[in-house]
Amino acid sequence: MTVARTSARMKTMGLESKAAKRFKTTTDSNHNKQVFPNILNQEFKATQPNQKWVTDITYLRTQEGWLYLCVIVDLYSRMVVGWSMNKRMKAQLVCDALHMAMFKRGMPKGVCVLLGRS
Repeated sequence: MTVARTSARMKTMGLESKAAKRFKTTTDSNHNKQVFPNILNQEFKATQPNQKWVTDITYLRTQEGWLYLCVIVDLYSRMVVGWSMNKRMKAQLVCDALHMAMFKRGMPKGVCVLLGRS
């Protein structure tokens, strides 16, 4: 079947082709910046609230365009304790989510926070 014929059939059926978008790398692992040790060492069980928090960043398509989302989860309750969204993936995105979590949980002492690395 030719491209023109396929295109004509799709048009009669009300279908449109959508080209795949190129993959965009958002993480640069080749850097000379400080890398912190993995203090959780894959131990994701917590025995009490505010003992271990984990976080990661993802991006979402919204009506405003692409936005980055940072979420902080308490490993004991598996509840989201802080989050932040922004158009830019800067340190402020994580700081805002961490501030929300700290205030929401009453400024807990000694919490271990593991930042996700893609």
